[in-house]
Amino acid sequence: MLLTTLCLSTAAVANLTSPMTDGQHILFMRHADAPGFSDPAGYRLDQCNTQRNLGEFGKKQAERTGQWLSQQGIERAKVFSSPWCRCMDTATLLNKGPVTSEKALGSFFGNMSQSGQQTEALRQLVQASLKQFPKTPIIMVSHHVNIEAFTGAVLGSGDMVLVKIGANGKAISHQVYPGMR
Repeated sequence: MLLTTLCLSTAAVANLTSPMTDGQHILFMRHADAPGFSDPAGYRLDQCNTQRNLGEFGKKQAERTGQWLSQQGIERAKVFSSPWCRCMDTATLLNKGPVTSEKALGSFFGNMSQSGQQTEALRQLVQASLKQFPKTPIIMVSHHVNIEAFTGAVLGSGDMVLVKIGANGKAISHQVYPGMR
C-alpha cells in the first residue's frame, strides 16, 4: 500500500510540475468558495465590502490548495488575479508569491456581451506571460465565465485546470484538478 501511495505521489508531482515549467502551460483556478450568487447591485471593485467575498471555508480552501501545490513541487509562481476581491484573496492565500491584478481576468458575468473582447484580452495576457516567464509556473485566478470561455472547462469554486497553450495564445488541451475540500 505504501509503495502504491509513493508511486501515485511521484506521478502527481511529475504530472503538474513538469508542464508548469515547460513554457506551454498555465494553471487557471476559479476563485475559492464565496457564498452567494453574483455580486450585489451597486458593488465596486475598489470596495471589497460591497462584493461577494470568500467565506471561512473559501479561505481555508485557498490555503489548502496552496499547500497541495507545494506538495506538487510548485513553491513559487507568477500569480495573476482578477481584480475582484474574492479572486485577489484566493490568489494571495495560495502563498505562491506576489499577486498581480489583471483586468483581463475580470468577470464579464454581469455583461455577457463582453465575452469575446474579454477572452481576446485574456489570450493576449496568456501569450505575453508565457513569453515573459517561459520557465516559471504561472497561476491565473479568475471566474467561471472567463475560464469556460477560454478553455471550455466548467469549474466549481476552487477547481483548477492546467491548460496547454498554442503559439497563438489559445488553449489546445486541458486537465481539470478538483478543488481542495
